[in-house]
Amino acid sequence: MKVFYYTTTGNCLYIAKNIGGELLSILQMLKQKKTHFKDEVIGFVIPCYGFDVPPIVRRFMEMHSFEAEYFFAIMSYGNVLAAGLSEFDKVAAQSNIKLHYTNGILMVDNYLPLFKVEDQLAKAPGKKIDEHIQIIVDDIKNKREKPIEKLSAGTKIISAIIHGYNKMLKPTIDKKFSVSDSCTHCGTCAKVCPMHNIVVSEQVEYQHNCSFCLACIHNCPEKAIHVKGEKSGARFRNEHISLKEIINANHHVRQDL
Repeated sequence: MKVFYYTTTGNCLYIAKNIGGELLSILQMLKQKKTHFKDEVIGFVIPCYGFDVPPIVRRFMEMHSFEAEYFFAIMSYGNVLAAGLSEFDKVAAQSNIKLHYTNGILMVDNYLPLFKVEDQLAKAPGKKIDEHIQIIVDDIKNKREKPIEKLSAGTKIISAIIHGYNKMLKPTIDKKFSVSDSCTHCGTCAKVCPMHNIVVSEQVEYQHNCSFCLACIHNCPEKAIHVKGEKSGARFRNEHISLKEIINANHHVRQDL
């Protein structure tokens, strides 16, 4: 079984590790020459970004082909999944993939412009994350089928509005970030950035190719990076995932810390 994952604060990597099999970072696979993957079971574990599929995941799917008897897709989300899985189903279909099993899993939301990390962590026990992951693991092990659920008209409309708004903001969205004097120029932000959008020299410079995943903010050792309007000074990384693992998944050069 091959499981392709995309992670910036650890939630999806934690899910993928529980599922098991051969875990493959989508970002690292984009840097390989291999473009076709074959296995009995192939799965994708990705986050929901603004009711949509992360841009880097779309690019990966467009550039690669897959062959398996059983395909699954798991999408993590913080509060509302909306059209997230439905959008990935469309992306998969364009790659001639029929998803046999799809599921969303409610995780800790770390979207700072809307939520306080402290409040989200307090709600985590009620989300029964590990219990839900185990259900998904058992379903996949037994190759159960769970096709994508149809969206209501309201969900489609709201999702479309959010998709359009995010596309409008994208060219300048990293202008919302600021870096405080506590920055030590360690380069962690550049190493965890999935878009290679950050250059660190005498200062931290954003290159305006941001997916607004907030990996740079949440993984900064000094909590030196901030986003305009953030609701919390606290930061989040899945407690089961190390910074080293995220860097190894996202950075263009494998590194040990």
